[in-house]
Amino acid sequence: MTTYYTNCNLWTGTEKATTSNAWFGVAAGKITATGTGDAPLQPEDDLVDLNGQTVIPGLINAHVHLSMDPERNNLDHRSETEVAVNAIKAARQLLAAGVTTVRDCGCAFNVDIKLKQLGKQVGEPLPTIVPSGRPMSMTGGHGDFVEGVNGESNMSYLVDSPDEMRKAVRTAIKLGADNIKVMATGGVMSPNDSIDDTALTVPEMAVAVEEAHNKHRTVAAHAQGHAGIQNALDAGVDSIEHGIYIDEHQVQSMIAHHQYLVPTLNAPVAISRYGRETLPAYMTRKNDAVRDDFFDHLKMVFKTDLNVVCGTDAGTPFNRFDRGTQEELALWVDECGATTLQAMQGATIKAAQLLKVDQQRGTLQPGHAADFLVLAKDPLTDIHALMQTDKQVFQNGSRVH
Repeated sequence: MTTYYTNCNLWTGTEKATTSNAWFGVAAGKITATGTGDAPLQPEDDLVDLNGQTVIPGLINAHVHLSMDPERNNLDHRSETEVAVNAIKAARQLLAAGVTTVRDCGCAFNVDIKLKQLGKQVGEPLPTIVPSGRPMSMTGGHGDFVEGVNGESNMSYLVDSPDEMRKAVRTAIKLGADNIKVMATGGVMSPNDSIDDTALTVPEMAVAVEEAHNKHRTVAAHAQGHAGIQNALDAGVDSIEHGIYIDEHQVQSMIAHHQYLVPTLNAPVAISRYGRETLPAYMTRKNDAVRDDFFDHLKMVFKTDLNVVCGTDAGTPFNRFDRGTQEELALWVDECGATTLQAMQGATIKAAQLLKVDQQRGTLQPGHAADFLVLAKDPLTDIHALMQTDKQVFQNGSRVH
């Protein structure tokens, strides 16, 4: 039996605009076919009239931190139980917001890996999780936070040589990581460094890339300062996360080498809007120093053909899971000059390609998972249509919100 959804404006993720008077079929959790006009109904099939609403693929957020709480902002001495409870809550919020696939880019205690492995045992639907587990940080670098009651670092693998990196990456992949996160620079949230500090070396990160690519995994680099971005690119990473001080030469190199940028604009915006009275002074100071530069560089990026992917850094201070994805894409369009097509593809087909799930997700093509949203308005006309709170969310053909 097939369920046919008819009378909708359909965007499968591959066209430049929605198609009106469209239909699509769903059976066994997958898309069976798409078309326009009358659906090829058989007597045993079901029919759902969508009354002219818009259907798009489920959104993909390629940079979240499920283990972190954007309201409490506690960065150390949390137990694995607390991290796990927070991660489940965050994942449910993302799914209700229309994010059907997420990549966690650094999770204490490898909780993201464990949630993926538990699957349906969690008891409620969660987004498809592409886990990174614990990231790779140099001792004292961005990522050297303390998690756990014994003062041990359960947030990151602390690596200080190529050999230590090789061991850590092999361990992470053994435990189930689909992506390896490396810290190439300092960051806003780490107290003892600057954004333009370099961290892991090119040889260290090159080993991470070698080991990950040998196992068909990807490598994402936290890289904010210009020199650290270049180090990560020289090491051959698959994506630059944040990329605050990226320049035109680096952009052209990334295009030539099929590398991706995941900018996470919502992170600095959330700190600016909501964190001035409560966050440590070092954090707001560093954030204020780079925020405008970040936007300026992204304006340059969106004028090029670089593949830019949606990620929010959700879990960082006041950077919420339930609305951050929509806010991120609105920032692209409203503040940085991206087209709505760039924004929508950055949260669907291009994100799926970066995460290497594009043979199953990211578009509504026959044979792909039936992960889709039903919206009152068309986000390719107005990106703010994604902010609809009562949108219908489907995952593998079943409505989950």
